[in-house]
Amino acid sequence: MSAKLEERSIVVPGDLVYEGKVRAGDNTYRDGGNVYATKVGLVNYSKDRVSVIALEGGYTPLVGDLVVGTVTDIELGQWLVNIDGPGDAILTVNEAIDKPFRTSLDMTQILEVGDLIVAKVVDLDRNRTPVLSILGRDLGRVHEGFVIRITPSKIPRLIGKKGSMINMILKETRCNVTIGQNGRILINGRSREDEEIVESVIHKIEAEAHTSGLTNRIQEYLKSIKEEKK
Repeated sequence: MSAKLEERSIVVPGDLVYEGKVRAGDNTYRDGGNVYATKVGLVNYSKDRVSVIALEGGYTPLVGDLVVGTVTDIELGQWLVNIDGPGDAILTVNEAIDKPFRTSLDMTQILEVGDLIVAKVVDLDRNRTPVLSILGRDLGRVHEGFVIRITPSKIPRLIGKKGSMINMILKETRCNVTIGQNGRILINGRSREDEEIVESVIHKIEAEAHTSGLTNRIQEYLKSIKEEKK
């Protein structure tokens, strides 16, 4: 009964990742007494569980996710929002202003097509359509900053263990960064130069997410960029 690979080794579908009794986590399956990978990714071993962190793949919405989306249409009592999922999400008037919809309401005074929003997934309806809410702190229409996109499965690497990676980036650049679980990252800094540093760092993390020692390399990379700009 043992792990068959080193922590964070790259695996492909069908690779044996564990022999023996252990819980099969995300992107793995059990066959007999062994656990195998179902996606290309990094193997992750914990005390009683083995899982694979996918390196590619689209966004699958889950209740509780923070997302950055774009309003695509307005329907009776609700907005449709693109969050880069399988289909548009829904934002109802009640989840936007905490009041029931009335036909006299001009919904464009709240949100218009093309508006960028930060929202939370609060439910999945019977068709698995995400239901959003912008009620709460730091949620709602975005007025400043710009958005970049990365592969959603790389988000855990951007955040780091206990927020170590993103906190280091925030400290070094003093930018505000909102990380959507859907792979959209909202960056807002004191200057365009600071924002470009964050953008460059995030894309480096995405490209090297499968490698070890990434936090230290990113720290050195940040220092070198700041030295160049002095």
